[in-house]
Amino acid sequence: MQQAQSLTASADNQRGTMPDTDIPADRLHQLVLSQLDDDQAQEIVSIPLAGKSSIADHMIVATGRSTRQVASMAQKLAERIKQEGFGNARVEGLPTADWVLIDAGDVVVHLFRPEVRSFYNLERMWGFGDEKPAASGTA
Repeated sequence: MQQAQSLTASADNQRGTMPDTDIPADRLHQLVLSQLDDDQAQEIVSIPLAGKSSIADHMIVATGRSTRQVASMAQKLAERIKQEGFGNARVEGLPTADWVLIDAGDVVVHLFRPEVRSFYNLERMWGFGDEKPAASGTA
């Protein structure tokens, strides 16, 4: 599985000594990363928000090659989140699929077409001064 680039390594173990798989937010985070990898998302970046923002524990930003791929990834991800027992994720932006937001509670996912992602540059906005991440690879 392709690993997502994290903006800060210190957030990986912020919640104590529990293994990551015992924490629901971390299990959801891993589920999202795995599904995006399976769907051949490009440039997957994971931004830890715990302690920085109350909106979520993780933000994931990824790119699809076309509006069709972005829409497909969003639909599959929302279905998988529900199937795995994490509840219904709210999905915004699906009709145009230039930028789709999936709010799964503890994990917020932004799926973009390449040009739209480049324009908004969320990684820089949410990096809080951390160094700019390198792309995690392309599929």
